[in-house]
Amino acid sequence: MRKCLRCETEMVENLTVMVTNGGYGIDVREKGMFKGSLGKIKCAVCPQCGYIETYIDDTGKIRKLALENK
Repeated sequence: MRKCLRCETEMVENLTVMVTNGGYGIDVREKGMFKGSLGKIKCAVCPQCGYIETYIDDTGKIRKLALENK
C-alpha cells in the first residue's frame, strides 16, 4: 500500500502510463543504443488530492545495475 506524500491518503496503485496516441507505454532503459528494458513504469494516483507517483514493481534489474556501477 502506497500512501500519498502530500496528504497521506491510500493511493490507487498498479495503473499503466501510456503515451497519448502511441499506445506503447513507457519503460526505463540503460543509457546507450540497443540496451534492454529495466522495467515498465507504473503509477499510483491519490484519489484525494490527485498527486501522481511513478514506480517500477520489479527492481531486481535496477539493483543489479547499481551494484555493477559501484
